[in-house]
Amino acid sequence: MSERQLTGRHVAAIFVGAFGVIIAVNIALAVSAVKTFPGLEVKNSYVASQEFNTRLHEQLALGWTVRADERDGEIFLAITDREGKPVQVASLDAVVGRATHVRDDVTPDFAFDGTRYVAPLELGPGNWNVRMDARALDGTEFTQRVILHVKE
Repeated sequence: MSERQLTGRHVAAIFVGAFGVIIAVNIALAVSAVKTFPGLEVKNSYVASQEFNTRLHEQLALGWTVRADERDGEIFLAITDREGKPVQVASLDAVVGRATHVRDDVTPDFAFDGTRYVAPLELGPGNWNVRMDARALDGTEFTQRVILHVKE
């Protein structure tokens, strides 16, 4: 019975093969990360950081709570005050999309029905984000990302 020997060529092939797999996986993950990056959150992060605490305190002073739900091809966005009463806003802009990419982003046309905001929208199962920008009747800006879980 002949015994196989481990030669320098074998070690080099194992070395190149192992690092080749590692490099290929890293490249694949980097390409995937860049392709799914939704883009900039703010144009100038320094200016945004200077205004953050002021906007945060103004937003918290409103005492609003936001909840998003989906049922029967409609999406519901309930904004309530400290007492749990519905809040009607001066303006509402919202984008509904996946957390990982912008390919499925949509801007539903919400209408206030007296208790909450409603828009027709068919969503597939999974986790969705509602990135909303609202303005209170006194002009205070309210920005929040609301997580929406859609079951199968």
